[in-house]
Amino acid sequence: MPLYRVWFYVLMGVPIIVLFPILVVFTISEKTYHIFFAIARFWAAIIIYGMGFYPQVKRLGKMDPKQSYMLVANHTSMTDIMMMLLISRNPFVFVGKAELAKIPIFGFFYKRTCILVDRNNARSRKAVFDRARQRLHDGVGICIFPEGGVPDDEDILLDTFKDGAFRLAIEHQIPVLPVTLLDNKKRFPFTFFKGSMGRMRAIVHKSVPTKGMNLQEDKVRFRESVRNIILHDLKNAT
Repeated sequence: MPLYRVWFYVLMGVPIIVLFPILVVFTISEKTYHIFFAIARFWAAIIIYGMGFYPQVKRLGKMDPKQSYMLVANHTSMTDIMMMLLISRNPFVFVGKAELAKIPIFGFFYKRTCILVDRNNARSRKAVFDRARQRLHDGVGICIFPEGGVPDDEDILLDTFKDGAFRLAIEHQIPVLPVTLLDNKKRFPFTFFKGSMGRMRAIVHKSVPTKGMNLQEDKVRFRESVRNIILHDLKNAT
């Protein structure tokens, strides 16, 4: 298992090193982000298949290639990032923890392409909303893991959801796309000595529209309805 973990970081780092000059060029301007995103999807495929995982994505609806979405999913593994990249052909940016920017090589591009948040800093949390609004205006979607992190207690099936993703979706009247990641926790958890090769299933639900919703009246109900969609899948997974 230690060698398997090392192999994961090799798969993460080597493609970035090889493609470094190209990636730098395509992250200089937000106008070329769609090209960077296509390369990122290829990078994600290298990691997923290179680790011996075979993704099985069940789509309950179609994504409009001209539509920006708020993608939300449960969060249990570092491979969640790669699976979300494989799932969506529509370009999006991640909202993620600022600490990940410290990972060598990966962190360099993570800082340049993602929206970083320090959850213990009120100013940082506000800056996230400002940055996300800008990216949505650019026509790029957003991906947020609304649990706000991975629970320390592994027995928690799905933690409570934070408001941020749903607030942004309602404010900008963009649909929310719920995604359930069924096997990532089993295949590659944060627990060092656990993990295995095998199938990695995901369910991509029909997008949930937000048109006509009111922030004060609908946010909590909407947040919990999306959480229940994902929780239902997790409870019924075999």
